[in-house]
Amino acid sequence: MGKVGRVLGATLLIAMGTTGRAGAESGPSLWAGSWETAPSGTAPAVPGAAYRNVVHLSVGGSAVRVRISNRLGSAPLRLGAVTVALRQGTGADAVPGSMRGATFGGAGTAVVPVGQDLVSDPVSLAAPAAADLLVTVETPGDSGPATYHRVALQTSYLARHGAGRAADEDGAAFSGTTGNWYYVTGVDVRSVTLGTVVAFGDSLTDGNGSSFGANHRWPDRLAERLRPFRIGVLNAGISGNRLLLDSTGGPDALTRLDADALTRAGVRTLVVLEGINDIKGTPEATDPGDFVRAYRTIVARAHARGIRVVGATLTPYAGFSGYTEAREAVRQRVNALIRTRHVFDAYADFDAVVRDPEQPTRIRPVYDPGDHLHFNDAGMRALAAAVRLVDLL
Repeated sequence: MGKVGRVLGATLLIAMGTTGRAGAESGPSLWAGSWETAPSGTAPAVPGAAYRNVVHLSVGGSAVRVRISNRLGSAPLRLGAVTVALRQGTGADAVPGSMRGATFGGAGTAVVPVGQDLVSDPVSLAAPAAADLLVTVETPGDSGPATYHRVALQTSYLARHGAGRAADEDGAAFSGTTGNWYYVTGVDVRSVTLGTVVAFGDSLTDGNGSSFGANHRWPDRLAERLRPFRIGVLNAGISGNRLLLDSTGGPDALTRLDADALTRAGVRTLVVLEGINDIKGTPEATDPGDFVRAYRTIVARAHARGIRVVGATLTPYAGFSGYTEAREAVRQRVNALIRTRHVFDAYADFDAVVRDPEQPTRIRPVYDPGDHLHFNDAGMRALAAAVRLVDLL
């Protein structure tokens, strides 16, 4: 395990015996977030369809519950059926015998009000850590625009004539494919864990630049590091998201903070990587004080719920179309403020890890997928490695 692992393990054991969040919630009925995606917009719905979403768990448990979202919809969302199953292989087939129907208040159907999420009753299903789960949502009628997450980097499946298909173990009816996640925005597991870490950010956290279908986003890599300690990791990244303003990446960070991070099950720590889109976007943000005020608001709201916050420095992007020297000066000033340790409980120096020593305003070529902004698989691994495990508790 190594020295750091032993130190962290001792820290976790101490936490289990305190009156803090871990001590108060530890036990066989603890619910912890194992997978998340944040709603990023809407897409035209397919009435009568069944969407079979493929999601990758961070930690496992003896039961699951799923979160179905109509947060961005314009009409009540009618659910004809929702099922969960372990995925077999790499397609839409379920492991035989693992298919389960989800209920909501004891009923197999439900209506999700506009602007809200609905969490299912517990579903008895032994789900291993790092398992792929199939969450199938049947929508029998036209409920208006579908709340979805656009950049899934994962193939999911669609049965256009989905009536009665949600419980199919055989995935043959799910002949359509999509690179988005529809309706489902979270999976919790029931297990003795030490809670969950939420990675909160923009496209860098969402995974842009990493390999499709490989689960190589930096939060996935962090989940691999935390798995021996039974700590879940949730990915609340949205491509295009901004810290200070609404954008094509959805509501600004402060607006979505509660729904996407602070109210998720078992959250202990928030890792925040937000701000580069404010610097390079239109309109651009030029006052580092605005960033610090927003960061401190995030910290205050998290602390009110007993949640620790780790801030990440903003990474280089010279060579990208939005780069200017004036904007680079803002990034450097924001990073200098983050490094003072007066803004967050701790910080992860992502900038220092990925910048090119020869040209510090640029990403190391070995981490650059070619657009000079995002990160390839090696870069994502480097970001995850930059988070000190002892800072997460």
